[in-house]
Amino acid sequence: MKLLLINIKELLQVREDGTQKVSGAAMDQLPSLKNAYLFIKGGTIADYGSMEKLPPFEGFKTIDCSGKIVLPTWCDSHTHLIYAGNREHEFVDRIKGLTYQEIAEKGGGILNSAEKLQKTSEEDLLKQASIRLEEVMKLGTGAIEIKSGYGLTTQAELKMLRVAKTLAKKYPITIAPTFLGAHAVPKEFKGNTDAYVEHICTQMLPRVAKAKLAKYIDVFCEEGYFSVAQTDKLLTAAKSFGLVPKIHVNQFNSIGGIKTAVAHNALTVDHLEVLSDADMEILKQGDTMPVALPGCSFFLGIPYTPGRALIDAGLPLALATDYNPGSAPSGNMNFVVAAACIKMKLTPAEAINAATINGAYAMGVSQTHGSITKGKSASLIITQKIPSYHYLPYSFGSNLIDTVLINGKKV
Repeated sequence: MKLLLINIKELLQVREDGTQKVSGAAMDQLPSLKNAYLFIKGGTIADYGSMEKLPPFEGFKTIDCSGKIVLPTWCDSHTHLIYAGNREHEFVDRIKGLTYQEIAEKGGGILNSAEKLQKTSEEDLLKQASIRLEEVMKLGTGAIEIKSGYGLTTQAELKMLRVAKTLAKKYPITIAPTFLGAHAVPKEFKGNTDAYVEHICTQMLPRVAKAKLAKYIDVFCEEGYFSVAQTDKLLTAAKSFGLVPKIHVNQFNSIGGIKTAVAHNALTVDHLEVLSDADMEILKQGDTMPVALPGCSFFLGIPYTPGRALIDAGLPLALATDYNPGSAPSGNMNFVVAAACIKMKLTPAEAINAATINGAYAMGVSQTHGSITKGKSASLIITQKIPSYHYLPYSFGSNLIDTVLINGKKV
């Protein structure tokens, strides 16, 4: 189907082919075109330009975008969207004073979710995940990474990844699947993390790779979870199966995981709520993308990733939701963009860059998503009539999306 968007008040994130990410001062530059048109053909961006130079296209449906802003859909590069049930009782525990770590130590947290998921059928898991995915699509997400990690057994981890594969077939949204068997140490391996790491390397990884269920490997490199040495072993093993590293790191402590991630040429390092000057210097030595998860900081009441410092140091930054039942039970990228501005002191331009072009880089879909570029997916957000794009994070409590297109089709 051909679709022509006309009278666009401002077309955001307009870039020539070749730009994969932006860093440092360039993050505050958001190229745009005012009073524009955009032509969609075959689900991709075929053409765009100024209304005064609108060519004589034929055989199309029209969307009048007068007073509205058009930008690429959000690229959410870090989620745990597939899970069973919820953990609202732990929410109350935290209100009463327990920390995330204390809840985990008494059998809550990830192990609680794993126990529920292991008992949930694949069909039921798919139904629950489908509801969440449909919701985030309506909120403007057009590409999403989905991790396993709430299974913690070979069969349950495979079940999660099969659900992700089914979702990718069922919905038009682009999905990047990640194997996160090293999310926590299951009860049967309590006190013997090394044995569980060996189990992942020799039992889980070969099965995941043989079934071609994941593109990435992730590890929760943190005190009480997986050490730097264990993370190194897992990433080394995963590389032999062709999986690209991404790691959870520096959420509560800086223990040297960033150095290991950069040494393995990890695509991303995610969380970074606790970040030293030495960590930032190490990040400058590679192409690894820092990913901030402000929804997690908001929900847990922990420090926010020092996004302002990262950008001022000349580094890139991506934003993602960390959508999960325990520490960030929301997949709303609009809130994430607003929180980055309000709490991390990013400008609206920086936050939008972090949630689009850099988010696409952080999940390996730069060739198809993240910018208004000819040939890329026509996955677009059409806002309501708003005064400027600054209004998106400013009016953080309002749904300012009029229409979402994924591959040229309305959600």
